Amino acid sequence: MSRWKPPGPKSSPYITPEGYQALESELRELWSKRKEVTLALSAAAAEGDRSENAEYIYRKKELRGIDRRIHYLQKRLPDLNIVSLPPDDQDRIFFGAWVTLENEVGEEVTYRIVGSDELYPKKHYISLDSPLARALLKKNFDDEVAIKNELKEARYTVVDIHYRKN
Repeated sequence: MSRWKPPGPKSSPYITPEGYQALESELRELWSKRKEVTLALSAAAAEGDRSENAEYIYRKKELRGIDRRIHYLQKRLPDLNIVSLPPDDQDRIFFGAWVTLENEVGEEVTYRIVGSDELYPKKHYISLDSPLARALLKKNFDDEVAIKNELKEARYTVVDIHYRKN
């Protein structure tokens, strides 16, 4: 029995200008945080026995996490395509759209379709790769969308589409 599992599907390489700037900012912050952690790690290593030194063990683990994220960002940023212009047909749903949906009960919810690297559920950003976003792509105003999962089926009606935040 092996622990190997195949890699997941590759996420779409699209990102908004705001999302790209946020990732670049995160990378800069990680480099400065890495310097601080490296200094703290050196100080902890100087205290003696490393096998029972909780500070040393914690800082090593923290440094590994920072290095892992830096490596990911350095590989991912050059591969991203920044989508800065809205599409020519703004009556249809494409990447970057703010979409207001109404469910069967009449409740409305607004989502923005963004790249997988800039998900932010509190702001109602959904990934272009999500089932809801894939179902919404190329839909028009007043179209119906059905999303099925193992438990139920949800139906939505597209109420509004725009490309600038109100």
